[in-house]
Amino acid sequence: MEAFKRFLGKLAAWSLAIVTIVTAGWLWVSLKYVYSSGERAGYVQKFSRKGWIIKTWEGDLAMVNLPGAMSERFAFTVRNEEIAKQISESMGQRVVIKYDQHRFLPGTTFGETEYFVVSVRREPNENDPAPARAAEGVAAPKGSI
Repeated sequence: MEAFKRFLGKLAAWSLAIVTIVTAGWLWVSLKYVYSSGERAGYVQKFSRKGWIIKTWEGDLAMVNLPGAMSERFAFTVRNEEIAKQISESMGQRVVIKYDQHRFLPGTTFGETEYFVVSVRREPNENDPAPARAAEGVAAPKGSI
């Protein structure tokens, strides 16, 4: 009977070790492997810092295809403080965000979405004045800055 109890103890310890290793491997692969990458352009509507244990920035990007059309909402997560600062400074302006999609993350511990922003850049507004080149007599192409 004593040998059987020792066997059950070892079995439980090995089972716990295997479950821990598999879970750690799954998390590592989910966070490091990029399922897809892309860019989205629009206006940041909402941007806030959230999380119980791991704080992340969560935002919504409104993408409008045609004037007067209903906008599509793109939810994203930011883990980098520098990128979060750039997004906060560009609220109300058109931006292009580059993101990586990480699939199969457990729950919302690492962010509310599977789309993690890796960079952001401001897009010029068509109502902005033309660049300095236009004053020199060289017309700038529409939409370039």
